[in-house]
Amino acid sequence: MTSDPQNPSDPASPSDHAGDVVELSSASRATDIALDELELVYAFIYARVGNRADAEDLTQQVAMKAIPRLRQGAPASAIRGYLFATARSVLGAFWSTRLGLSQAELHEDLAMAIPQGPPSDESAARAHRILARLSDNYRRVLELRFLHGYSLKEVATEMRSTVGAVKVMQLRALRAAAKVDPDA
Repeated sequence: MTSDPQNPSDPASPSDHAGDVVELSSASRATDIALDELELVYAFIYARVGNRADAEDLTQQVAMKAIPRLRQGAPASAIRGYLFATARSVLGAFWSTRLGLSQAELHEDLAMAIPQGPPSDESAARAHRILARLSDNYRRVLELRFLHGYSLKEVATEMRSTVGAVKVMQLRALRAAAKVDPDA
């Protein structure tokens, strides 16, 4: 019987366990960490939804999806990261359903909707110097996407191509633009 851990709240011997640390099982520890982090997840979701009821429902969905899948013995940072990754996924599904768009289109449209101030003359001139050094296709896809604000579908239609091909071309164009020295 000496190997069985005693309950610290056992009234039979309260002073015997006053300084003992009771170790929780790994699954219980991971769940406790996740439950502590759910307040931050709720704040994260509420900031993006702006509605208390929806934020509570979405936080509950995060908990229901993430907690059963937690790895035993995972560090708190990994648990927090998994909760927030799950929260982003739940938010994507929420907005996709709410707006009637696929998650890929939703992500693309939200990225384009970020308000920006007017560009400075120097940054505009630098962008034009970089674009001038790119091939015609790369320059065209970047101009349509970022200067004119076209969606991937609109660029594909304009360039008589597929959305997948435009995504690949945009990636390659951005990589090529990153290699250009605008001051040369």
